[in-house]
Amino acid sequence: MRVATDIGGTFTDLVYVDDNGQVEVAKSHTTPPNFEKGVIDVLDKSNINKEAISTFIHGTTVIINALTERKGAKTGLITTKGFRDVLEIARGNRPDLFNIRYAKPKPFIERYLRQEVKERLNYKGEVLTPIDKEQVKEIVEYFKREEVEAIAVAYLHSYVNPEHEKETIRLIKEIWPEVAVSASHDVTKEWREYERTNTAALNAYVQPAAATYVNKLYNKLTNFNTNSQNFIMQSNGGTTTFEEAKKVPINMVESGPVAGIYGAAVLGKLIGEKNIIGFDIGGTTAKCSLIENGEVKVSTDYYIERNDRNAGYPIKTPVVDIVEIGNGGGSIAWLDEAGSLKVGPQSAGAVPGPVSYGQGGTEPTTTDANLLTGRLSAKNFDYDVNLDLVRKVIQEEIANHFDMTAEEAALGIIRIANSNMLNALKLISIRKGHNPQDFTLVAFGGGGSMHAPALAKELGVKKVVIPIASPVFSAWGMLMSDLRHDYIKTYIKRIANLELDEMMAQWNEIEGEAYQQFGDEGIQNEDVVFNRFADMRYLGQEHTVKVPVPDGNWTEDDVQEIVGKFHHLHEQNYTFRLDNSETEIVNIHVTALGKVKKPMINRIERQTTLEDAKTETRNVYFENPKGWVQTDVYQRELLPINEIIQGPSIVEEKAAVTVIYEGQTLKVDDYGNLIIETGAR
Repeated sequence: MRVATDIGGTFTDLVYVDDNGQVEVAKSHTTPPNFEKGVIDVLDKSNINKEAISTFIHGTTVIINALTERKGAKTGLITTKGFRDVLEIARGNRPDLFNIRYAKPKPFIERYLRQEVKERLNYKGEVLTPIDKEQVKEIVEYFKREEVEAIAVAYLHSYVNPEHEKETIRLIKEIWPEVAVSASHDVTKEWREYERTNTAALNAYVQPAAATYVNKLYNKLTNFNTNSQNFIMQSNGGTTTFEEAKKVPINMVESGPVAGIYGAAVLGKLIGEKNIIGFDIGGTTAKCSLIENGEVKVSTDYYIERNDRNAGYPIKTPVVDIVEIGNGGGSIAWLDEAGSLKVGPQSAGAVPGPVSYGQGGTEPTTTDANLLTGRLSAKNFDYDVNLDLVRKVIQEEIANHFDMTAEEAALGIIRIANSNMLNALKLISIRKGHNPQDFTLVAFGGGGSMHAPALAKELGVKKVVIPIASPVFSAWGMLMSDLRHDYIKTYIKRIANLELDEMMAQWNEIEGEAYQQFGDEGIQNEDVVFNRFADMRYLGQEHTVKVPVPDGNWTEDDVQEIVGKFHHLHEQNYTFRLDNSETEIVNIHVTALGKVKKPMINRIERQTTLEDAKTETRNVYFENPKGWVQTDVYQRELLPINEIIQGPSIVEEKAAVTVIYEGQTLKVDDYGNLIIETGAR
């Protein structure tokens, strides 16, 4: 069987599929800081035969946690003479423009651990000053005395010619073989000195923690006598082997969230929906991404900790274009200094969790609000729920301040949470020039189905899909993913001066490298598929637009077609085009997919009626119509196929609930997905 596990902030999810196409799911609580224990717990809870696991795929939050909590290794940086402060200087643009106390983000590597070497290349990669090997040796001895645990090496223009970096790595390994080392050319071959140096530094910073975690997980799995092929989800929407993941762990920075987005794209192809907004609400965060014409958007302009007050830290590796906010089931409702109601980004997490868990939580959360308004039922919790305590906490913490009932306050919490999520959905749709009416919302995660129908109606989305295995859909997405490597190389050429033979040699060199890497991972050449892209811009511009380009050898007609695509995409992204301006290629990008066997998605057969599926009628507190409404509740697994259910109603399943509002309808399609017509116009 194929098994996928995904560690979230609150829950660890599991999906497995056997040779017969039978899909089963399980959930258990995340266990920080020993996250591998949560993986073993959910394997135990699923009761599967662990010796039967043939493929194991894993998504992890270990990397992003190490960065946000500053729990990485003590790291040193070796760089070109005169450039030790590039991490400090960073970029000149300030997000908080009028804040006279604004401070740039503090580098992850302190200045005394940033050391310079006499060496220099020009922008063509030609050696101007040979590397001073004795200086490198002295720096390594200094790092030894300072008890450094990892070393990053980032030299000027090494993306064109990495020889000096390779020589430095060889010397370090010779002197100090046990230290973790990360060279910038192994992490990214794109230009932009600050971004490249920071990415190499962060990769080194998390390398020891990543290696320790992956090794612990591997050892736990081998204890079960599994001979499984083991893969880890990467931020680009594909997987890689455990060994490769340890070399460049920064590629796992968004390991878990992107799997669900990729799964949404796969599901879209299955049900004939090319334009999708993937929307994942977990216990701690809500994530969303836009999929246009079946294509998951991948970018190397990714930042952590970036907001309207903070410039954040750039990571120049391929990451699915995703917007993430601190709003989920465990998000805490609180009052700010002005007395306004806020929800998130603070979360009750897995420990102590919401008040309703009865594990010591004392602050009201979105989950508590959904319980008090009848959207969730106390009998579906893993714990004994004290509903009176939940009501008391919401009354005292929120309702009394506004002179309202606990139920009204709970509805207010849900509305504020929805408003936060709506802003995130607008960021990836309306703010980028897309009309939400042209898209279908695929909602998943523990809270996705509960909030999506209300959000879709407000956003103008006409259809919502709650997929099969929706509470653990990110893990389901991992089962559908291929091995993937992205090769991005800065190659600046004006289109007017493009030498096609030289251009083709660049593509062929990258694709040869990909064949070799996949061969090391056990993938045959015939199972490798390439997609090519060029990052292009008008002459004199700073930033680029990613343009799909043809495989194989190009003709002059192909080049003209590529330029035409660029003009169209530039207009779509920036609302204007300059047809008579000269264009240039900045980066070439090859996405290489190593195709692996995936489970078949079977149509379901079910001979049931709505009466069979109906479990109860209970009071649910709605905004419109205002107040308590007698609402029919159905069991998802028993719903008949293609039979319409009118809102207001509720559909329950293991670990998730779907709330249908008045004027909305729901039906189950042939694959077991819930299809909701929102009534939006």
